[in-house]
Amino acid sequence: MYENKKDKHGLKFSKFVELEGFIENNCSTIRFKKYNMTIKIKNLEPKLVWSIFDQMLQIPRPSNHEDKIQDWAVNFGESLGLETIKDEIGNVIIRKPASTGMENRKGVVMQGHLDMVPQKNSDKVHDFVTDPIEAKVDGEWVTANGTTLGADNGIGVSSALAVLASKTIKHGPVEVLLTATEETGMDGAMGLKAGVLNGDILLNTDTEDEGCFSIGCAGGIDVTATFKKKLTNRIPDKTSAFNLKVSGLRGGHSGVDIHLGRGNANKVFFRLLKELNKELEVSLANIQGGNLRNAIPREAFGLVVVKSKKVEAFKLLVEIIAERIKAELVNVEPNLTIEVETAKMPKKIMVKLLQKALNNAVWAAPNDVVRMSDTMPGTVETSSNLAIVETKKKTIEVSCLVRSFSESAKLALASRLESVFKLAGASVVLEGSYPGWQPKVDSEILEVMKKLYKKQFKNEPVLLAMHAGLECGILGSTYTTWDMISFGPTIKFPHSPDEKVNIATVQKYWDFLVNVLENIPAK
Repeated sequence: MYENKKDKHGLKFSKFVELEGFIENNCSTIRFKKYNMTIKIKNLEPKLVWSIFDQMLQIPRPSNHEDKIQDWAVNFGESLGLETIKDEIGNVIIRKPASTGMENRKGVVMQGHLDMVPQKNSDKVHDFVTDPIEAKVDGEWVTANGTTLGADNGIGVSSALAVLASKTIKHGPVEVLLTATEETGMDGAMGLKAGVLNGDILLNTDTEDEGCFSIGCAGGIDVTATFKKKLTNRIPDKTSAFNLKVSGLRGGHSGVDIHLGRGNANKVFFRLLKELNKELEVSLANIQGGNLRNAIPREAFGLVVVKSKKVEAFKLLVEIIAERIKAELVNVEPNLTIEVETAKMPKKIMVKLLQKALNNAVWAAPNDVVRMSDTMPGTVETSSNLAIVETKKKTIEVSCLVRSFSESAKLALASRLESVFKLAGASVVLEGSYPGWQPKVDSEILEVMKKLYKKQFKNEPVLLAMHAGLECGILGSTYTTWDMISFGPTIKFPHSPDEKVNIATVQKYWDFLVNVLENIPAK
């Protein structure tokens, strides 16, 4: 037993547990000892970064509800006496002059996004527009209580603001760019005007594996299929209504996690409905599956009607099909749940032709990884996430997000989805297309950072191209001379309630960031 001690990261602990383990990811292995500890997040090391992140946790900031966090960022810059701008899109830009003797260095733009993905477990009571995030230390990680944490990209933003607040870091001219509404459309990056920023190098803080440098990213396009909602009030006599629920899936980022083979709640729901209708007549009244384009859907809920005399057969068949699906996904989705609950009879149900068309289209639509990269083994080139199936007042909408490093492959897969849904009678809109970021192998900042990382940590960083929509692609299309790289601490399961950030890697990332800023090349 050790009282009032601290470990090398500044964590207080009261009891030492003689158990050693390790955390592994694609880019690093971090050995640790576990402690039984109670600690406030703002007291973690590096304190400057964690104290700022702790402030961000108190401010609701889901996409499209960012006024409070933007105003907080403006006040942060102004309180330091720094030039601070909020543009018409909601981007916040803060400038800090070079340290004495560093005026001849190339200008650095540190960039992150202010919004976060609002995902929670169905049994969690939380309003992302008004409630702070309930974060906690869980061993070597910081996580949240039943919701997304917002470490994506809150830790990156906190590190950039910590550079502004620090009085000891040596650096050349620094500009911090905090973009708006990245998670639902990259609005801030798309709306940023040319000529506003002066820097030469972009350091994006949105990569989520410590020791990995992102040097490229996928582009994307939204595909929205709309079915006219045709209902009938001719519900047969002697019928019963049930809520059919798919839940417990892990979800995750539709780019970063798409290759992990996780279940898609929409696919599971409509597979189940299609198989049920092979044996029984099951009528669908409404459906709600998923709620974000860039999150793999974790839950889907539908109201269905079956003949009363077939209720027992219906329940038994749901159980049989559910066990079959769960057996297929047991290694990746151990908590998958498929339930039937008695419900109030709806006033109307979908006409048979609409239900059949919707069911066939959703089940047939391409989803998950479509093609792996030929040039970067182990990297997803092209994918689709069938993210949302939603009953609205007059329509039923199906929303998909297509990603690819290849512009032509991206458009081809979007066209393929368009064909599937048009054959089913839906109208289809392709919109929100954004470019990818092509790797630059002769990048000056890449060479500088590779050498610094190897010297500082005695191992080589891993170079990767992310199958996700980093803002670098869009920003680089506006600021074409920028030399760009993305890096950050280890964050697991972003865009899901399992999101967590590794404490030790935040310290390691911060130490490296400081080293990079002190060694930016001269102009």
